[in-house]
Amino acid sequence: MKIKVYLLSVLFFLASCNKEKVNSSNSLNEAEKNLLISKKSKSSEAKILSLDKSLKNIKESKNTKKTRELLVKIIYEYYYTNDLTKVNKASDKLLAFSREANDSLNLGLAYKSKAFYFNNQNLLDSSYNYYIKAEKIYLLKKDKVNYATVLMNKGMVQYAAGDNLGADLSLNKAINVFEELKDSKRTYDVLIMLGNVSDELKDYKKAVDYFLQALDIAIELEKEDKQGRKSSCYNNLGYIYIKLKDYKKAIENFEKGLDDKKIIAAKPLLYANLIDNLAFSRLKLNNTNGIKKMFDEAYKIRIQEDATQDIIRSQIHLSQYYSSVKDTTKSIEYAQKALNLSKSKKMAFDILISLHQISEVDLKKSALYSAEYIKISDSLQIVERNSKDRFSRIQLETDEIIEEKDKLEEKNRTLLYVFIGVMVVVSLLFIVRAQRARTRELVYKQAQQKANEDIYNLLISQQNIIDESRTEEKKKIARDLHDGVLGRMFGARLNLDSLNSKQDEESIKKRLGYLEELKNIEQDIREISHDLNREKQVLINNFVSIVSNLLEEQNSSHEAELVHFIDNTIQWDKINNTTKINMYRMLQESLQNINKYAKATQINVEFKKIDANLVLTILDNGEGFDLNKKNKGIGVQNMISRTHECNGIIDISSIKGTGTSIIITIPIETKKEIIET
Repeated sequence: MKIKVYLLSVLFFLASCNKEKVNSSNSLNEAEKNLLISKKSKSSEAKILSLDKSLKNIKESKNTKKTRELLVKIIYEYYYTNDLTKVNKASDKLLAFSREANDSLNLGLAYKSKAFYFNNQNLLDSSYNYYIKAEKIYLLKKDKVNYATVLMNKGMVQYAAGDNLGADLSLNKAINVFEELKDSKRTYDVLIMLGNVSDELKDYKKAVDYFLQALDIAIELEKEDKQGRKSSCYNNLGYIYIKLKDYKKAIENFEKGLDDKKIIAAKPLLYANLIDNLAFSRLKLNNTNGIKKMFDEAYKIRIQEDATQDIIRSQIHLSQYYSSVKDTTKSIEYAQKALNLSKSKKMAFDILISLHQISEVDLKKSALYSAEYIKISDSLQIVERNSKDRFSRIQLETDEIIEEKDKLEEKNRTLLYVFIGVMVVVSLLFIVRAQRARTRELVYKQAQQKANEDIYNLLISQQNIIDESRTEEKKKIARDLHDGVLGRMFGARLNLDSLNSKQDEESIKKRLGYLEELKNIEQDIREISHDLNREKQVLINNFVSIVSNLLEEQNSSHEAELVHFIDNTIQWDKINNTTKINMYRMLQESLQNINKYAKATQINVEFKKIDANLVLTILDNGEGFDLNKKNKGIGVQNMISRTHECNGIIDISSIKGTGTSIIITIPIETKKEIIET
């Protein structure tokens, strides 16, 4: 199991604080004195008591630069006493003083401190909001260290909320600054986080690359390494190889991580993770020798360290072990323990893992657990999506607030000119955007018309080919009838006429031979008739042939297995061309999208006639996509448009990781029949 990196170096307050000699009031002197007492105190109770007095003295002091610097130190000391409520309280005072004095530097520090507090309270929205505010200040001040630190911490908040793409963006910005500053330790921290984010995005190749980069830095820092960085990297690499099901490589990395014997005492949880993951990898290779002892040792350490999430992982692995040795009772017992613990701690993702495991070992209740798994999984996807949306709104609202503040500060500018300028720009933007929208719509319609024309031309071309073949076949039949059948009949008739008057045995024998010849001629005519009927059927099924060619091309050109069914009760020759053209185009568009994006291994295509409707169903087991995205792809938009053109209904459902379902229902509008008289 990977080691998640938590908030590191969150505050970094003191580096940028400049001292200045100022005259202080008695309250300020008392505040300094109480702060000094706090630092010298050995018990946490005494420290907090002295800090409380110091904070009270600060509140009674004037708002000066020294007062704010002293307040920063008080926050710093509260942080190390782990009294986060007091950290937030002192941060509120620093925020008020900094706003009053227009002290942007300490305002940024206050924002960071409050963001840290809310993150520890798992109030991610508030934490993200304050990190955004701090980010804007440090960007403006060109304070690279604090700017990159805020980006790193913001990225971790996004990662915790499931906004992995947002986290990836923030962390990449941070690492660029840390690399520029040659800050190896923080570069290492960000690389680990980027590896974890890539893991969540299922980009395992990129995750391996990030962890290898982190490993290079860990090796450079090895002499001063007291954090087990190298072993942590090997653990992370091994975990990714488990995801890739390359258990041999996973084992290699876990064993390398265990080469550092210091981690047993210095980093017991890291050691527990390594031996647990090593045992799990060996289990996957059916090498069960000694793994029970390793699972038990890891489980014991995790209980001692009170590491809830890791305890759940141990229980899952023990359940899997007992399942492998056919001890179903023990397997269910540990799976149930994992489920109970994750539910008691309200750890949604761990509940999912536990439900999956217990559904596999408790076969009697498997259906019940599977249903609960699906329900929770769906709700988590909704929560994750909402979190991303909330963060986007927070970012937007923060930008708007900052923009409004900047406008208010421009007091010396002529308001009239500003207003006129803004109105002109807005008007121009509106005109440009409207024109662009009209242009896009026109281009889209033209492209759609061209596509329809191409498909129609394709069908016509196919029909022409068939007509030409039909004409040639008719000529051949005429030749066969004239040169073959008619010639043989004429010859037989003449010979029979000449023999009619003769009754000898030889003549009777010849007449019987000519009668047999006439039977053969009859059979030839019957076969020609059958051939003509088959030709008619081919013509009727021309659309089916075109679709079949498309499906055969898909099977031959792509790895995904395609299974198809075309209802033979559908009278394709009576369905209008517009419907057939659009159905063909939508099938083609769907297959192209599956090939480009879905990474599917199984595709099902069905054409059915249900009541008075023609139903096209396209299913795949690929990665799926987000249907709630504001801007849908051109392919999806085209399919919707084509369905509406045919007065039909399209139902698209997709869940990430489980595939996509497209059901297109179009009422059958038959071509007008031509009655021959």
